[in-house]
Amino acid sequence: MKNIEMRKIWIGFSSVVILSFIALIWVGTEIYQTQPPIPDLVIVSETGAVVFTKNDIQTGQNVWESIGGMEVGSIWGHGSYVAPDWTADWIHKEAVFMLDAWARKDYNDNYDNLGVEEKAALKARLIKNVKTNTYNHTTKSITISKARYDAIKQNSSYYATIFSEGHEQYAIQKGALVDTEKLAQLNAFLFWTSWAASTNRPNETYTYTSNWPHEPLIDNTITPDSQIWSGFSVVLLLLFIGVLTYYYIRNHEKGEAVVQPNEDPLTDILLTRSQKSVLKYFIVISLLIGLQIILGILTVHYTVEGQAFFGFDLASILPYAITRTWHTQLAVFWIAATWLATGLFLAPMISGKEMKYQVFGINFLFSALLVIVLGSLLGEWLGVHQFLDLTTNFFFGHQGYEYMDLGRFWQIFLAVGLVLWVIMVGRHVLYGIRKNDDTKHLLIILLISVIAIGMFFFSGLMYGENSSLPVINYWRWWLVHLWVEGFFEVFATVVIAFIFLRMKILSAKTAGKASIASATIFLAGGIIGTLHHLYYSGTPVQAIALGATFSALEVVPLTLMGFEIRENWNLLKSNQWIQNYKWPIFFFIAVAFWNMVGAGVFGFLINPPIALYYIQGLNTTAVHAHTALFGVYGMLGMGFIIICLRFYSDRKWNNQKLKRAFWFLNIGLSAMVILSLLPVGIIQAYTSITKGYSFARDAELLYSPVVQTLKWLRMIGDIIFSVGIFYFCWFAIQETIYCLKKRN
Repeated sequence: MKNIEMRKIWIGFSSVVILSFIALIWVGTEIYQTQPPIPDLVIVSETGAVVFTKNDIQTGQNVWESIGGMEVGSIWGHGSYVAPDWTADWIHKEAVFMLDAWARKDYNDNYDNLGVEEKAALKARLIKNVKTNTYNHTTKSITISKARYDAIKQNSSYYATIFSEGHEQYAIQKGALVDTEKLAQLNAFLFWTSWAASTNRPNETYTYTSNWPHEPLIDNTITPDSQIWSGFSVVLLLLFIGVLTYYYIRNHEKGEAVVQPNEDPLTDILLTRSQKSVLKYFIVISLLIGLQIILGILTVHYTVEGQAFFGFDLASILPYAITRTWHTQLAVFWIAATWLATGLFLAPMISGKEMKYQVFGINFLFSALLVIVLGSLLGEWLGVHQFLDLTTNFFFGHQGYEYMDLGRFWQIFLAVGLVLWVIMVGRHVLYGIRKNDDTKHLLIILLISVIAIGMFFFSGLMYGENSSLPVINYWRWWLVHLWVEGFFEVFATVVIAFIFLRMKILSAKTAGKASIASATIFLAGGIIGTLHHLYYSGTPVQAIALGATFSALEVVPLTLMGFEIRENWNLLKSNQWIQNYKWPIFFFIAVAFWNMVGAGVFGFLINPPIALYYIQGLNTTAVHAHTALFGVYGMLGMGFIIICLRFYSDRKWNNQKLKRAFWFLNIGLSAMVILSLLPVGIIQAYTSITKGYSFARDAELLYSPVVQTLKWLRMIGDIIFSVGIFYFCWFAIQETIYCLKKRN
């Protein structure tokens, strides 16, 4: 009977994964086929003059990548928050220029001073001028009016000045880009992104970006599709919360009863040489955490002082593009390294033996990690400072895409390292599976997640130097969303279940059944839910329909995290020896809390199309990023470090450092969000809805007295948070050094 039940669970898991990837790949093929075209020529209709060529636009994209790409403002809402969204800014400035030019010519006055009827007439002319799709499939050219060409020249001069002379309020350093040819090519790329966002798709009444950004001057307003699918996603959310709650209440008590031991079953655990070899990772990881926080302090300070750090001209050495790149990249590095190190640490516990060359592999991966981290950081610095040509920059410098900025060479190096990690961990798991005991199903889902972690990193290699922006964004989110939020989530769930299993507070059958069911629920929304990042990225309407529907399902299991918090809390009270594991369990409780709040509440805040249309790339996104990336994955990584050290250490801990670390981290993160990020995001959202997206990202708003005050208030949360980081790193390094000195 139990075998039949497990077979049904596996069939459900397999069906979800296969059908979800069929849908995701189908939308991918549509993106390739219907993406905004890059013309061979952009021509002025009245004179036949060539404005831009295809080479200008494609090379301009490479130039944009080399100066930091998404770390310097954003394109189509993706990127950093200090500088403008260049697409929205270009569209607005172009529209204002054309309207004023026509107003002076026809009425001898500025557009803002005209009457309602005159404004309506000129606005109608503007909408026809910019929204009519003039792309010719035969000649592969775009024609523009002389009026638009004049606006392009004005915009090009304006942006050339910003990037060559710097702009303090945008945190763009002087001399960021001085080559006149590269500046012209950068402008060609910025024009193309604005053309795609303001020109209707063939035979449609909405643009290639589904009318994003909100720009009233050209009637870029939210589409009916975005509104309909937003409503549908909310209905589905409510429905499936009810269904899953019913399922949870009905089934969660049906696990196999376990008689908890009176003493710690892991006291006499046999430790191996390879586990000791893993410990040095924790020292490096702690140092990376500290460096990431220092870079975060510098990055956030640029939002109030532009190009200096309390008067010191820091931007000439470490511009905002670099500090933010390193801040976000180090977060990915240390969190991923923690999880990978945990897999290596637990591997001998899974198989019950030390396998050949395991220590060598661990040491090799450790050396590779150091080379990749240091090499990629140096390459990004050289790229942003324009020491590398564009192709060299792509391979060794700055790729320009948030969370995967490192050059292609470093990506490939990391991918090879992950393959080695899969082999090293996978063979232990496979050995455990072959024992064919009660842990079999749990270890099978663990092996699947391990293989997926290695395999799905390669999705970041699926685009090339000259791939288009919609294609790059599609594969980028395969990596950022699927790799991290998908299969790492499954890996983490199974690892925690295995740890509780070894502590004999969870049975093998219950752990296996619950882990597969949890993975099915997460991936049911998570795989297709990847598309919620792509609503307005030059993608077809299918991305909105499927993304809205399934991203709502992503939130469903997160709403039940309160039950997990309660059960983990009750676990601490069940037996005295479990108090030895109090702080790892506390960190797991924090993970559940931030999963519910950061990933669930703040995630759904920006997930529906109607929300993302107005607030994509505002500080509301930063709220979700900090509470989900650190609150969930960072806290989980820290919990893994502590549990591994607890397994290895033979002394009783003085928990004061961990207690302070835990509470300072959680209170600081909460204060950071409540006092600063969320209020600024709400102000920006209101401005975007009422006036237009470009106004929400404008320096006039971001440097207004109210917003500046809110930015400074962030110091309260940041200081508290930094103290928590200090205590955690102090504890982790101190305990790791003790364990390294200890003889097995």
